[in-house]
Amino acid sequence: MSTHKEPIDIGARLEPMIDDFLFAELGDGLDLRLHPPVKKEVVLKTDDPWEGNACLYRTVFQDHDGRIRMYYGAWQYDVADGQMNYPHLYYLCYAESSRGKRWSKPSLGLVQYKGSARNNIVLSPESYPDIEISAGDTAIFPDTNPASQEGAEYKALVPGKTPRALYALQSSDAFNFSFMLREKEDTPEPVITEGYFDSLNLAFWDQYRGEYRAYFRDFDGDVPHGVRGIKTATSPDFLNWSQPKWLDYGDSPDQPLYTNQIKPYARAPHILFGFPMRYIDRGWVAQTDHLPGLDLRRARSEVHPRYGSVVTDGLFMSSRDGVNFKRWGEAYIRPGPNVVDSWVYGDNNIAWGLIETEADSPGAPPELSLYVTEGYWAGRSTNIRRYTTRLDGFVSLQAPLSGGACLTKPLIFSGRHLYLNFATSAAGSLRVEIQDQEGNPIPGYALEESDEIFGDSIRRPAQWAAGSDLSTLSGRPIRIRFVLKDADLYSIQFGE
Repeated sequence: MSTHKEPIDIGARLEPMIDDFLFAELGDGLDLRLHPPVKKEVVLKTDDPWEGNACLYRTVFQDHDGRIRMYYGAWQYDVADGQMNYPHLYYLCYAESSRGKRWSKPSLGLVQYKGSARNNIVLSPESYPDIEISAGDTAIFPDTNPASQEGAEYKALVPGKTPRALYALQSSDAFNFSFMLREKEDTPEPVITEGYFDSLNLAFWDQYRGEYRAYFRDFDGDVPHGVRGIKTATSPDFLNWSQPKWLDYGDSPDQPLYTNQIKPYARAPHILFGFPMRYIDRGWVAQTDHLPGLDLRRARSEVHPRYGSVVTDGLFMSSRDGVNFKRWGEAYIRPGPNVVDSWVYGDNNIAWGLIETEADSPGAPPELSLYVTEGYWAGRSTNIRRYTTRLDGFVSLQAPLSGGACLTKPLIFSGRHLYLNFATSAAGSLRVEIQDQEGNPIPGYALEESDEIFGDSIRRPAQWAAGSDLSTLSGRPIRIRFVLKDADLYSIQFGE
């Protein structure tokens, strides 16, 4: 367990059970369990002539007007006779949705493709006359910084190709972007230069810490033989950035990460969630012959051996400071059994951004949707498939039917009730005891006075014989003891 001498003031913020930060003791039988999402429908196919089978990186967010926006890189890989061919430039394209389940590609009229601007292209490598950009590696975001200037409501970091560097972009409408300039600059200059920048280069306003934060890829060691990893930098103004730092994963395995997809979790913005794509290359071994799409795999390997041997999956990680992450070694998104499900270099890449969507089952609470690539590097298009998870449902504190108990560190809260996001079996249950700072049960809130809580709820108040009102304990250091049987506890939150 992590140590914390003073009471932790959690106020009324939501605390998902994604690490051991709150706990002083985790008893036998309890553990933190990762919950992979549920596979849903294909919501978009990148089958227009200017798109293709190499549409890897995507950014998804819900804007202030309710519209859900998606920006994605659009490219095509053609492999023949040991050569890789690219029939068109690497574009950044756009789609939108009202509910996150059906998406459309509006004609934007911004970029010419074969003499016509009737397409959904936002940026091209040739969008700016003086700087060639890698358009599809750009992540656009709405800037929620209250000090953001008019005309810069949307921002992005775009990679320049020669030399490799990141430039700052701004826009008032999320479609027409211009370079941001420092004072007394006449031409755009790079804002971050230390990195390789050849995957999605993302940044956002971190409201909890009051700063911009960027995440991008670099090689730890010589290119291309070093380990693919992630760096971060911070900025007060999006133009002047700190010296980049490598992320630290504690005792997680030293494995290469292609992307990061890091962002504050909207329901608990003091915590950052990441969904990196893990890159695994065993070389071409005997079992490689048993993976789907063998003929295509062999053709790709003629261009470069790793194009046939590398496989990728999606991971989950979290951080409370933006640098030190708890990264799960088990996959969050596994490759599937079919050609497009898929064991291909570039598949199982999770979009940057979670969207709260209506559940498919009538009467069920909302859920979170993720958008994942499949069918990369095969055919003439890629699929973008939706996956779902319950609110806060990434990791749970889980116990078998034989049961288990845990005790928090001293906490200070505000509010009247303790709300639980939990699920049990028919035979399972959850009980809650409130203790004082020294670990003594508080009369009225002892374990034997707790209701046996069972069911499945996103937000149910803990209940004792005398009721659920905890207002007399608000602002005082307390500890919480949870006793679970065949149950998952996903998050807790104090509130009115």
